[in-house]
Amino acid sequence: MDIYIIFLNLWDTAGQEEYDRLRTLCYPQTNIFVICFSISNPSSYANVKQKWHPEVSHHCPNVPVLLVGTKSDLRDDLETVKKLKEQSLVPTTPQQGTALAKEVGAVKYLECSALRQDGVREVFSEAVRAVLYPATKKNTKKCILL
Repeated sequence: MDIYIIFLNLWDTAGQEEYDRLRTLCYPQTNIFVICFSISNPSSYANVKQKWHPEVSHHCPNVPVLLVGTKSDLRDDLETVKKLKEQSLVPTTPQQGTALAKEVGAVKYLECSALRQDGVREVFSEAVRAVLYPATKKNTKKCILL
């Protein structure tokens, strides 16, 4: 990527229901969706499959998705783990994130922590890489010769 000058326009869209119609106006001309969820918030993880992926795949079916688990520093945070445990919950594991990425057809799953500045650069690098070097889809049509 060193040979390219790349300009990124990022849209952090509001997730509230009252913004649903307005939010989708940002979608045309999108090259990649970076769908994020908080590792420390199981409902955020569930929203990837229940809300975000269906929405973006409906409006932009051929645009790649990068799935990102944020706040990775909280996975081992005692206070966070304690609060989740009180609700019989646990932080999302890397394996769960990878499985969800596969389920929604994301090009990759990454984790990051803005607090620790861990993995943040990789999120942007992978987003650019996915646009510049798109994965070729396998032909899933099968032919039967009789």
